Amino acid sequence: MDFLTSLLTDFGQQILSSVTAAFAIAVIGLNLHFGYTGLVNIGQAGFMLIGGYGLAITVELGGGFFLGVAVGLVAAVLFALILGLPTLKLRGDYLAIVTIAAAEIIRIVGDNQSLSQWTGGAAGIPGRVYQGAFTALSPFPDQQLQIGPYNYPLTSGDSWFLRIVCWVVLAIVVLLVWLLMRSPWGRTVKGIREDEDAMRSLGKNVYLVKLQSLVLGGVIGAAGGMLYVLSSSVQADSLGRTTTFLLYTCLLLGGAATVFGPVLGSVLYFIVIIGLNDVVSQFVPKQIMNEQQIPQFGWIVVGIGLMLLVIFRPQGILGNKKELSFGD
Repeated sequence: MDFLTSLLTDFGQQILSSVTAAFAIAVIGLNLHFGYTGLVNIGQAGFMLIGGYGLAITVELGGGFFLGVAVGLVAAVLFALILGLPTLKLRGDYLAIVTIAAAEIIRIVGDNQSLSQWTGGAAGIPGRVYQGAFTALSPFPDQQLQIGPYNYPLTSGDSWFLRIVCWVVLAIVVLLVWLLMRSPWGRTVKGIREDEDAMRSLGKNVYLVKLQSLVLGGVIGAAGGMLYVLSSSVQADSLGRTTTFLLYTCLLLGGAATVFGPVLGSVLYFIVIIGLNDVVSQFVPKQIMNEQQIPQFGWIVVGIGLMLLVIFRPQGILGNKKELSFGD
């Protein structure tokens, strides 16, 4: 019973986590690309990293928090334009190659020691450099608050204030996408996903609409990246290729081309990871699997689960198979 209580407490803690909300926001941006528009973006983590660097570097140089947010979002727009302008007239495979290469360039530049005065190099930018600009906005006192089994500071670190902001931003982004997909623009986007030539025959500027989708999804991804680093630090290696694949896992689990699929997929993904770690730690002897091997086992299970999901339920939990399924 103690183990079950601890497991449920860990589940609730992860659901409330700012990391879960930030991941869900980034997945929504990816959903706008892949799920709704059919753009195969393998570099969403690059948008997250650009958002994080834009915020952290701006604050470190003396700019305020909101200026840092603006710089991060503008940088994401420029990054999307650089990616999209030369490639969106080509078929999706070319965009996939370009996006994964561009995201790797951002990561490698961030790791470059010759730029460490800006990016911190491999060590990254520690959270204490820029988190103060965010916590200064908190209306709460800097003290602990316990709600049920969850005891967090109101303002500093991974606080209730940060969690509230992350989930409020997530709710706004979900509402924005819901409204967009009900608009004529949203119907055009979904039409482009199904048949670009048909949309061109109707007089739609397919290139422009795809570019708009790439920019908007990238900006949402950058917003998720900024919220993600507010509880930790900005490190290029923590937002690399693996992160993009995890974003796709969350998207395909919840259901691409759905409004709430990215949120559900992100929550379930982290619950599965936490559950696996707790169960294996409790019931598997250390002689069979030590603490360093448990996370690796979790990635193996997630990878197998993703393959089974693509094979047997490609539309995800909330997706409509008639509208979209992975690989069609």
